[in-house]
Amino acid sequence: MLPFLSSVALISLSGVMMPGPMFAVAVAKSYKSQFAGAKMAVGHAIVEIPLMLLIYFGLARFFNEEPVQIALYLVGGAILVWMGVVMFRKRNMVIEKGRDLPYNSVVAGVATSALNPLFFLWWVAVGSMLIMKSLSFGLTGFALLITVHLLCDLGWLSFVSVLIYRTKSLWKGKVQEGLLIACSLLLIGFGGWFLSSGIGLVI
Repeated sequence: MLPFLSSVALISLSGVMMPGPMFAVAVAKSYKSQFAGAKMAVGHAIVEIPLMLLIYFGLARFFNEEPVQIALYLVGGAILVWMGVVMFRKRNMVIEKGRDLPYNSVVAGVATSALNPLFFLWWVAVGSMLIMKSLSFGLTGFALLITVHLLCDLGWLSFVSVLIYRTKSLWKGKVQEGLLIACSLLLIGFGGWFLSSGIGLVI
């Protein structure tokens, strides 16, 4: 059991620590609150737990259907581009006036998960393998898989939030602005990539 849970932790951390839409929003939201990452992890779990249950009950093939993938790419891409544009336009408001971005952290966690096709593909490819291995330990193994994976998400996003929030006063305005611009461009870049991928599947 211990080697299995260790592999779950390592594989989970390799996924959550990879820069992507959720990381970009977590960084930007953390200027206002050191709990933004934890709240985003809650939003992420709201999407992730039902998905794990679907895969557990053998419904992973649903996400391999082309119409489903097209919808995820097009809708997800459009929303991520919008979130990136909002972040870019509101960057000075966040830095100079200390205001928050106009979307809730939990909602942002849900959106950057549910609208990210790579998130679903990761679970269908890598996550389903972990779930299959957990079956050898019965329901306890599956429950521990969920627990360890969600704790990795919570731990990493909380660490990012606390670090950003507590060190923001040490950075100059231009550095803060540059980081927010980079995060907004990361969101727009992922959104554009998803949109082009969805259009490619349609064509």
